Amino acid sequence: MRRSTFTDQPVTYGAVGGTQASDLLYYPPKGYKPLERSIRLGSGDARFDTAATALMAWGVQRGSGILVTDVREGTGVQYEGIEFNPDGSPVRMRTREQEPEEHVFTDDGTPFVRNGMTALLKVPFGPFKVSAPVRVVYVIDEPFRKGFAYGTLHGHPESGEELFMVEHRDDDTVWFVLRAFSRPSNAFYRLGSPVLGMVQRRYTNRYLRALHPARSA
Repeated sequence: MRRSTFTDQPVTYGAVGGTQASDLLYYPPKGYKPLERSIRLGSGDARFDTAATALMAWGVQRGSGILVTDVREGTGVQYEGIEFNPDGSPVRMRTREQEPEEHVFTDDGTPFVRNGMTALLKVPFGPFKVSAPVRVVYVIDEPFRKGFAYGTLHGHPESGEELFMVEHRDDDTVWFVLRAFSRPSNAFYRLGSPVLGMVQRRYTNRYLRALHPARSA
């Protein structure tokens, strides 16, 4: 898949930003299966900074064995989804006025995830790699919370959104939080939903371990 085939595409679901809802497990978008998992990474400022830096450089995905390819910088402006006519037909990309984010890089020059960025994830599945194009729909950049969410693009096995976030809580503990909603993207993947669910559970467990300090010990 060439970059030009998905950089200008809208995401394949309507509830853009839905993973921001803390009650997603109880009120997911209709027809979607919610997921929320978390794991403690340690405590203190240093642990938070280390985990957040890794997270924002695709550390969860890469640490889980996923290849992150065809990364495009995007606009740096939060993705707002699509406007629809009353009959449900799409009209145009929804926009709002906001200042683009500045480029931020790790010490080795890897660009941090930013709003509007697109990437093609290649997920190992047996001897094959399944292509899963995504677009970053929002970024969290707060003193005690860092993270981002991406939505699925056409060609992804699933339809939905995933949030990856590191939190430095009031008791000084540091947590990684994964929140998502998804469903199979088409009839082919619906037929294979038991296998798709198994793969999702496997990678959920890998995501939770990817930033844990014990992994690199």
